[in-house]
Amino acid sequence: MFEKVSPAHVDKFADRIAGALVDLAYENALNPRIAVEVLLGHGSCNIITETSVHLPRGEVGAIVSRISGIQNVFYREFKQDVHLAANQSGRIRCGDNGIFKGVPVTDEQKKLTGIAKRVWGGYDGKYILDGSRLIICQSNVHTPDLERFYPDAEINPLGDWTGGPDVDCGATNRKLGSDMGDSVTGGGLHGKDLSKADVSVNIYAWLKAQESGVPVEMSCAIGDETVGGVPYEEIVETARKYIRQIGGFEKFAEWGLIR
Repeated sequence: MFEKVSPAHVDKFADRIAGALVDLAYENALNPRIAVEVLLGHGSCNIITETSVHLPRGEVGAIVSRISGIQNVFYREFKQDVHLAANQSGRIRCGDNGIFKGVPVTDEQKKLTGIAKRVWGGYDGKYILDGSRLIICQSNVHTPDLERFYPDAEINPLGDWTGGPDVDCGATNRKLGSDMGDSVTGGGLHGKDLSKADVSVNIYAWLKAQESGVPVEMSCAIGDETVGGVPYEEIVETARKYIRQIGGFEKFAEWGLIR
């Protein structure tokens, strides 16, 4: 049983905006420290950042508009707590406490992700596969058109609909099930720099699970220099390479780890 949402789901808009702001921070610093929270819907977008790199309001607004179409942006920027900042001084250490479990992707999850990518068409969508039961909720389509391609699926049970931020609200890291499948985390994947274990250890554990074919469990405390016997700096560089390969934090936010 698995649920996937499209990159135009309102929660994914929030994740993508947060990811784009992290990308912006990395354009201005080699190892920025940043955490972003985004809440949007009904014509406005609210953003709070804790960041070591100043993000110009004009560039923030342009990112929000490009991704969501929203023009009304409330942006507040703060410095990171001095104790948390000191934890990263001198060398890379775990930026938080956390538990992480990477799990191999199942055939069902691969199948549904493929379906989602074929039908979403740039619009808000949500898809569920539970054994033989396929549910497709796709906005901005004529339902009979999809029924011809997926005759056994339940398509738009309430009829044709229009999604997006004018009819719903979105928040950062609210679709982790879609992003991670059976994997487990105590934090969130999006809107954070690579020093944050929520990003780097999640990616590392997930990648190792795909390589080994078995679940990989890890835990850490803030300030740890090794996690599960692996130097934290190695974990961060593994995650950095992965993010670069897929095109950055905004691209990561589009589909999550199961892409």
